[in-house]
Amino acid sequence: MILSMTGFAAEAAELPGLSLTIELRSVNHRFLDVTVKLPDEFRHLEPVLRERLTGELKRGKVECRVAVNRTSPGAATLAVDAARVEQLANAAMLVQRTIPSAAPLSVNEILRWPGVMAEPSIPPDELTAKVTALVDQALTDLAASRRREGAKVQAVLAASCDGIEAQVVRVTPRIPAIHAAFNEKLALRLREAGLDPNEDRLKQEFAVFATKIDVAEELSRLTTHVAEVRRVLAAGGSAGKRLDFLAQELHREANTLGSKSVDAEISQAALELKVLIEQMREQVQNVE
Repeated sequence: MILSMTGFAAEAAELPGLSLTIELRSVNHRFLDVTVKLPDEFRHLEPVLRERLTGELKRGKVECRVAVNRTSPGAATLAVDAARVEQLANAAMLVQRTIPSAAPLSVNEILRWPGVMAEPSIPPDELTAKVTALVDQALTDLAASRRREGAKVQAVLAASCDGIEAQVVRVTPRIPAIHAAFNEKLALRLREAGLDPNEDRLKQEFAVFATKIDVAEELSRLTTHVAEVRRVLAAGGSAGKRLDFLAQELHREANTLGSKSVDAEISQAALELKVLIEQMREQVQNVE
C-alpha cells in the first residue's frame, strides 16, 4: 500500500495541574520538512520530538504542535505551603511592629499570596516521557491516516492505468491500416503529380516517412510504463518519486504519439491519454 503525505492526528492527556494536547498535520512536499511548535517551558523537548518525527516519516511538510493548558487544582489536591505561610506571617509581624497602624493580613489574602497554595506538579523526566509517548501515539494515528488516504490515491492511479491501457488497446489494431491508407493516399498524389511511386528513390522516402509516423514504439512504451506503475503500486511504501518519474515518461510518450499521428482517432486517443496522465500526475504529487 502506498502512503499519502496528507494526514492528521491528535492526542490528549490530563496530568496533575495541566492538560497536554498533541497535534500532527502533514501535507505534500518535495522533501521532509518538519516544524515543531512548543511552549517556551518545553523547548528542551524539540530535538527529541524532531528525531522521532524524522525517524518515522520520509516526505511531506509536517507540523507538530504541543499545547499545554494549566488546570485549576481540584479539592483533593489543594495543599498549603506551611513554610511559605510562616515566612509571610513573620514578614507581616515585622511590618506591624514597624507600622502599628497597618492592617493585619486576612486569610483570603494569605491564600492568594504567590506560593502559598502548593499546585500539583510532575517531575520533568516524567513530563518528557509523557509528551514523547503522546507523540509516538499520534505518529501511529498519523501513519494510519496516511495509509487510508494512500489507499484512495492508489485506487485513482489504478483507474488511470486502466484508462491508459484502454486507449492503447483502442488504437494498436489500427496501425497497419493507417499506414496502408496513408501510403496509398501519398502514392495517389504522386501519380497525380506525374511521378512513379514505385521508383526506388520514392520507395526509400516512403520507408523513411513511414518510420516517422509509426507510433507502435510509443504505444509499446506506454504499456511498459503502465506495467511499472502497477508494480510500484503493488510494492507500496514511499513510492512518490518513482511514480512522479513514471508519470513524466508517460506524458512524454503521449506527446510524441500526438505529434506523430496522421489519423484522427490516434490524435483523439493521444488527447485522452494526456488527460488521464495529467490526473495521475496530480495524484502522484501527494504520494510519499
